[in-house]
Amino acid sequence: MTQAQANLDINTPENAPEEWSAQQSSKLYGVRDWGADYFDISAEGNAVVSLQFGEKTVHVPLIDIVNGMKERGLDMPAVLRIENLLDLRITQLNEAFARAIETAGYKNHYRGVFPIKVNQQCHVIEEIADYGRRYHHGLEAGSKAELIIAISQLRDHDSLIICNGYKDEEFIDLGLYARQMGIPCFFVLETATELFTILERSKALGIDPLIGVRIRLASTVEGHWNGDSGDRSIFGLSTNALLEVVEQLKKADMLHCLQLLHSHLGSQIPNIRNIRSGVMEACRFYTGLIEEGAPMGYMDLGGGLAVDYEGAHSNSTHSMNYGLDEYCYNIIEALQECLDPLDIAHPVLITESGRALIAYSSMLLFNVLEVRDHKPGAIPDQAPEDSHDMLFNLYAVLGNVTVQNLQECYNDAIYYRDELRELFHHGQATLRERALAENVSLAILEKISELLPQARRVSAELESLPELLSDIYYGNFSLFQSLPDIWAIDQIFPIMPIHRLNEKPTRSAVIADMTCDCDGKIDSFSYEDGICKTLPLHPLKEGEEYYLSVFLVGAYQETLGDLHNLFGDTNVVSVHISEDGSFNFVREFHGDSIADVLSYVEYDPKVMQEQFRKLAEQAVRDGKISVPMRQQMLRAFSDSMNGYTFFER
Repeated sequence: MTQAQANLDINTPENAPEEWSAQQSSKLYGVRDWGADYFDISAEGNAVVSLQFGEKTVHVPLIDIVNGMKERGLDMPAVLRIENLLDLRITQLNEAFARAIETAGYKNHYRGVFPIKVNQQCHVIEEIADYGRRYHHGLEAGSKAELIIAISQLRDHDSLIICNGYKDEEFIDLGLYARQMGIPCFFVLETATELFTILERSKALGIDPLIGVRIRLASTVEGHWNGDSGDRSIFGLSTNALLEVVEQLKKADMLHCLQLLHSHLGSQIPNIRNIRSGVMEACRFYTGLIEEGAPMGYMDLGGGLAVDYEGAHSNSTHSMNYGLDEYCYNIIEALQECLDPLDIAHPVLITESGRALIAYSSMLLFNVLEVRDHKPGAIPDQAPEDSHDMLFNLYAVLGNVTVQNLQECYNDAIYYRDELRELFHHGQATLRERALAENVSLAILEKISELLPQARRVSAELESLPELLSDIYYGNFSLFQSLPDIWAIDQIFPIMPIHRLNEKPTRSAVIADMTCDCDGKIDSFSYEDGICKTLPLHPLKEGEEYYLSVFLVGAYQETLGDLHNLFGDTNVVSVHISEDGSFNFVREFHGDSIADVLSYVEYDPKVMQEQFRKLAEQAVRDGKISVPMRQQMLRAFSDSMNGYTFFER
């Protein structure tokens, strides 16, 4: 049993008079560890967004925003974006680098670029381009579509566009046109063969390109995305390929176009030591290119700035052992340490932070539809006289559970239950006997679970018992649509209720989505002392909605979501919070209708409507339904086609 489960004592009777505070919920769910001062819990028991306006801190309850959404016809599930948090992250990143540059005496400036692939939604990119103008924050494009977004959205021509990925002639022409119009647009070479096309199109259009080279570092990092680092990285030029590029540029008399070195160790780098060592290796390539005669002037260190999803402040995969200021200072110091002894001018520093910029600003909100608990049903005081011996044995175990014999009682309960199931399978026990046996064995397991915190030693079998006895809370969302990284890479996201947090959560739960897929569940949650398999939640109240939020989902989740079971995009709301604590619904986007998602998989909703009309008309002719019933059916079919793909009350 984990310490978190022991502290919660999840098996306390729900009607036991026990005080519980919002402060206890804050500790239980780790809000102040992963929330980065952006989220908290009010004394009234509501999850709040916390924003600083000068000396004043404003706390806005998420449940108030949810109520505002309901009034506007925006049902659950929904993605909620807090524009202030995106703006704040842009400010904090740029000003942290500015502080580090000033403190260290670095003799150049910082330019951030946001990788569009991290969140391509129009209103997100618009906000980054608009608010980021004051910091000349640019965009990174990895495809023609993303380059078109970048060129059309950026209004500040001191902001950079960095073009990564494979580039055909059309891609290159677009970038050259942007360059001609005064936008600093860099083509970063992923392979040496790309250079030929860039030089050819440059000559044809009479526009000198800005060229960067992505190098493959030997340095490796920890975490999920370490495939971007080391000798086996699928990205970047080898040392030999880099020299080949230099030679081709010299022959074409275009070496003056090579001005940027790009290196990328990976996304979500949890260990600051990996970042520092990668910067120092990249500097050696930078100095080598200057020795070869390239003017250089720009150093792009890619992404990697992590998000502490766990709130553990460690170098585990979903955490980070450094803060934003430490990240910036380490990079600046490493650059100076490598370049100053060689009297090489400090380059313009570029990073491509995406995850750290956008993650905090978005959350997925959903309501719980129902709960499947593992409470035993009604059990008679004793087994019926004509019951099988296995039932009498189970009753004997039930009356004999103590702290001293937990393992023995567990073994006996499982044995007698399974024996009776086998008898049922062969027709030697009745359906009622099997049901009673399962109820009694479940009661034994619950009794054992209640006593576990008192036990001196607990086996692995018994340690997993709270998980086996946990409830299943069915959420109104699709994991594959809105939280694909949980399914794909076992990503951890902070999850908790957004209200009732001044009540003790007395149930231990896993969360299932609506997809009827065995992978459509969440069963890993972060606690103060590590990852647990269950989440403490409150019992549902009759006639009241129970809302949960998955936090820090701004990066990749919308972009990667799929149409599993044809659940479409959720409703999306962007909110801007004012200094007086009020909030404005800046943008509202209704989620996909059923007609929308059917069209995505190449059905024609109009044709389907006509096919249903013909089917209903034939039923009228066959005397199966009346004409008024036909009209009612057609309206229902049409309403469904135009309705939300998720559960509607």
